Amino acid sequence: MSTTDGTQGKSQGGTSSSRGARFSLRNSSVVLGSTVALDSVDLEIGSGEAVGFVGLSGAGKTTLLCLLNGTVRPTGGTVHVDGRDLATLSFEELRKVRSGIGFVHQDLSLIPNLRVLHNVLAGRLGKLSFWGGMRAFLFPQRRYVHQIHEILERVGIPEKIYERTDRLSGGQRQRVAIARALFQQPEGLLADEPVSSVDPARARSAVSLLTEISREQGLTLCVSLHNLHLAREFFPRLVGLRAGRVVFDRATEQVGEDEFQALYDLNGV
Repeated sequence: MSTTDGTQGKSQGGTSSSRGARFSLRNSSVVLGSTVALDSVDLEIGSGEAVGFVGLSGAGKTTLLCLLNGTVRPTGGTVHVDGRDLATLSFEELRKVRSGIGFVHQDLSLIPNLRVLHNVLAGRLGKLSFWGGMRAFLFPQRRYVHQIHEILERVGIPEKIYERTDRLSGGQRQRVAIARALFQQPEGLLADEPVSSVDPARARSAVSLLTEISREQGLTLCVSLHNLHLAREFFPRLVGLRAGRVVFDRATEQVGEDEFQALYDLNGV
């Protein structure tokens, strides 16, 4: 995998037995109006890797995540998931690919006046027909309730299954969003600044949870973070973005302090 400094990136955290999704971007660009959100990005992410995307706000991290799950299509270049070019897929084929990629949004995208059970259940709707989804949502099957309770146990809030989501703390809502993505039964898990609205202790706990669960289940994990300390602690590989371009992509311990400082330098932005 070629990187911007001419080195070869290595798969970090993946295993041969991993079921995680594989992502490949070739010369991918995204232009939104007059703004170049991503500029000629080449990126290979192997099955089961855990990768942190770091950089200033507006650097292109969210756009990059949206490319990986097909929410945004490139205006130039290609995006492949498990060897499939997303641009060549029909609507149903793309829907199927997206149903296998969990996404934890920065704003969590939960429905506040619904119970935790139904918010988590929404993660599976992309794998069901319209009427099947309606039935599952209105009359949850016992097996779904059992599965959701198990996932909520894993994220530490099983007692909240019937609680209204708007009555939860910020950290608990964050765990509901993670549970919803896991109930989707994904091969890849993407998270966009998932800890931006919680205190440092809860932020560390959430990132630890994401990396631990992904490792246990063999998922490919890509997380965008402002918090450089968390990125360096939990991710063996970092991709640094600035003004829509990849400025480094390598093992975390190989990224120098001067490169981090240059990445977050506000001068010239």
